[in-house]
Amino acid sequence: MQKLTNKEEEVMHILWKLEQAFVKDVMAEIKEDKPHYNTLSTMIRNLVDKGFVSYNAYGKTHQYYPVIEKEAYRKRFMTNAIEHYFNNSYKNMVSFFAKEEKISVDELKEIINLIEKKK
Repeated sequence: MQKLTNKEEEVMHILWKLEQAFVKDVMAEIKEDKPHYNTLSTMIRNLVDKGFVSYNAYGKTHQYYPVIEKEAYRKRFMTNAIEHYFNNSYKNMVSFFAKEEKISVDELKEIINLIEKKK
């Protein structure tokens, strides 16, 4: 699975949300830094080429839909992030978020409870 650019990820999040959409539908969901219609269309075709998206053709127009599930992409993304930024250590990742005050004590307790329930 190839890595996506930030804009491609944004488009994928929209497609995951809408489940299927024409380029104009995707464009309507973009709130900031709207690309030109042709740029967005090219970006979506690139997602098709990368195997993330497929489409149904209706004459000259295409309705796009994701073929990679959000959960599968998230798992791959997180695995790569933990490997490259946290030396393959989930402890280092959690410590990072704790130091940055991005995770609360209550959230950490919740995580511990989840882990203990799995045992």
